[in-house]
Formats: sequence, structure tokens, C-alpha cells
Amino acid sequence: MPDDRIPMTRQDFDDRKAELERLQAKLKDVTQQVATAREMGDLSENAEYHAAREIQGMTQAKINQIQDELSRAYLVDLATLPKDTVVFGCKVRVKDLDMDEEEEFHLVGGNPDPDNNRILTTSPIGQGLLGKKKGDVAEIQVPRGTLRFQVVEITRG
Repeated sequence: MPDDRIPMTRQDFDDRKAELERLQAKLKDVTQQVATAREMGDLSENAEYHAAREIQGMTQAKINQIQDELSRAYLVDLATLPKDTVVFGCKVRVKDLDMDEEEEFHLVGGNPDPDNNRILTTSPIGQGLLGKKKGDVAEIQVPRGTLRFQVVEITRG
């Protein structure tokens, strides 16, 4: 069985825990809205009830996801990691050798945000970059082909 633990910084862990608490409070409010809407009578034509139930389901799913992440989390002190190697928590600037463009990725253990270049260490790009040093070239297989990135700079996240 692969290691399914999720590396997190103390800040990431605390942020996820705060988000969990916020969602749990929201779930209480939504559950009350469902109960109130249910009291309005015919549920088959009660839009407020169906909307509240949908929000309740999505909120519960997000709570379950965060609880799972926190249960598998282990804290990593970034100060103990090498500064000259692509590792969890670092930002790595790479040059796409085929497109002749630079891009920066922040390698995270959980809560990715691809729109802001926060990618998982377990993603194909994350896996391909881990362990590389400045100047190294990573050839990474992705569904659309092979990416060729040269590591330009490594900084702490």
C-alpha cells in the first residue's frame, strides 16, 4: 500500500483546521434551513428545500474531505529540508524547453490550486520535479505527451 500520508506545514494544517471549523458552523446553519424549508409543506415543489439540501450535501462532502486530509497529515518543518533541491513546500521556477517559457510551481501536499500554480507533490509534474536541482532537466510524462522542464530557481514557499 502506498504511503497516503499528506505532508503539510504547520500553517497549512492550521488553515485547513480553520476551514473545517468554518464549514462545520455553516453546516449547522444549512441544516436549520433544511428543517425550516421542510416545514413549508410539499417538498416536491419546494425550491428552498431542494437548494438547502444540495448545499448541505456539498458542505458535508467538503467537511469529509478536509477531515480525511487532516487525519492523514504529517507536519513538515521546511527549515529541515535541503534548500538546493526541489522538495515539498518549495517554489520552483522552470523553463519549458519546448515552449521557451518560464513557469513557477509551488509544491504542496494538500489543498492544491492549479490556477495559482499550487500543485501536489504527488501530481505527475510534482513527482517529475522532486529531487531535481538548479540546472537539471525533468522529462515528465503527462496525458498530452512529454513535458521538458529545466529547473531555473528553487526558493522556499
